[in-house]
Amino acid sequence: MKKISFLGRTSLLIAFFFGLDKVLAFVRTGIISRQYRDSIDLLDTFNAANNLPDVLFALISGGALAMAFIPLMSEYLTQKGREAAWDLFSRVANLAFIVTAIASVIVAIFAQPIIDAELGIAPGFGLEQRQLMAELMRLNLIATIIFSISGLVMASLQANQHFLLPAMAPIFYNIGQIIGALYFTPRYGIHGLVYGVILGAFMHLAIQVPAMIKYKFRWTPSLDLRDTGLLVALRLMGPRLLTMGGIQLIVIARDNLASRTGQVGAVTSLTYGWMIMQVPETLIGTAIAIAILPTLSELAARRDWDGFRQTVEKAIRVLISLTLPVAAVMAAGLHPLVRGVFGFDEASSMLLTWTARVYLLTMAGYAVQETLVRAFYARQEPWPPVWSVLIRLVIYLVIGVSALLFFPEIGAPAIAFAEIAATVEAAVLFVWLNKRLPERTVVRGSLLKGLAASLIGAAVAYALALMLPGGAIVTAMIGITVGGLIVLPIIWKEARLLFNL
Repeated sequence: MKKISFLGRTSLLIAFFFGLDKVLAFVRTGIISRQYRDSIDLLDTFNAANNLPDVLFALISGGALAMAFIPLMSEYLTQKGREAAWDLFSRVANLAFIVTAIASVIVAIFAQPIIDAELGIAPGFGLEQRQLMAELMRLNLIATIIFSISGLVMASLQANQHFLLPAMAPIFYNIGQIIGALYFTPRYGIHGLVYGVILGAFMHLAIQVPAMIKYKFRWTPSLDLRDTGLLVALRLMGPRLLTMGGIQLIVIARDNLASRTGQVGAVTSLTYGWMIMQVPETLIGTAIAIAILPTLSELAARRDWDGFRQTVEKAIRVLISLTLPVAAVMAAGLHPLVRGVFGFDEASSMLLTWTARVYLLTMAGYAVQETLVRAFYARQEPWPPVWSVLIRLVIYLVIGVSALLFFPEIGAPAIAFAEIAATVEAAVLFVWLNKRLPERTVVRGSLLKGLAASLIGAAVAYALALMLPGGAIVTAMIGITVGGLIVLPIIWKEARLLFNL
């Protein structure tokens, strides 16, 4: 039997721990949703309050810096050694921490006006709801400051080809939130959920410390803005900031639009529907994208463009062949599982189910987009993702505003459909990357097989869930399982590429 490649093993390792993380995320969400199922407006407030702190994390210390930082740190590790790489990390982390802290203080001071503004986060909420949201947002910023270091620690360990503890970190983040829901919320109310977020952020950082020690981390207490390595890092990270800014504007626009629908539970349905879609997308798309970035960075540094193309092509074929049928089969059997996990009444459960189904339509585009964006960063070409996300933002706003104007009765699912813009972005990036490679990547066959498998798998899953005797949750699970197994022969040739990426 052929051995699984390093990238294949790494992707499966990351997927395994991401799977545990998602299980805990649903446990956490199930606990919280049951605590507040009779006060969904409070859940809307809590979820919307996370919005701006998440934006700061993504812009300053999370996705913005990490994706641009890994190729540069990989280059330092390859050419200058670990000591120089840790010196670079220290300078970037010092700057990220200071900038995050300053931005957090500013947001804390102006939280209420930011929320109340017509183009703010949730202008459609009532006055009391907006005031509570400002309180929760200010507390959330403490976790954001902790993440300003933890996010970069994850990136630095991945650049060292260490994936175990960074993959475990989100699990501990969820454990902290579960502790908050079980023990802090009964005492402190909705504020206890935020205390759990803060505890989870601290645990997210602490679990990674042993790996930093293993790789002989040395902190440099310096903030020399003239340092060559820091300047190169900033040059790469500047465009990434713009890219993440565009993505986070979409998140802000989502909650802004949802708050205007007048539909109780719209924000929560969009938040939880997104989370449902993110389970398979993270296990497949994010796991492969995270595993592949250091390898693509090394191939680009060696100018091995043929190996680069082959790796990207295999990854996209795997992503398309897996995400399309998985999304279709999940959508077919989703409703009883939503009702069972979240414990909402039938109307709220149906709203969440349809919102999640619409999000699942976009899953393949998201997964492919994650790998394509990293391919450009591996080449140290950060500007194409900026232009592509601007295209995505415009399409999202056009569809989202049109949905609010012409289909207000649909509400959250109509706003969720605007995320189809991510699929358009993936197509644009695919065309642009092909123009830069010596040979074109070919994925048409995988796309056709994925679509065929989707239709067959969804039909089988839905029919079994509908016709089998027994409880709705049991029949839905049987339908999803059988539907997934039936499509395997159709996509097996593409799916097994995962083992030799």
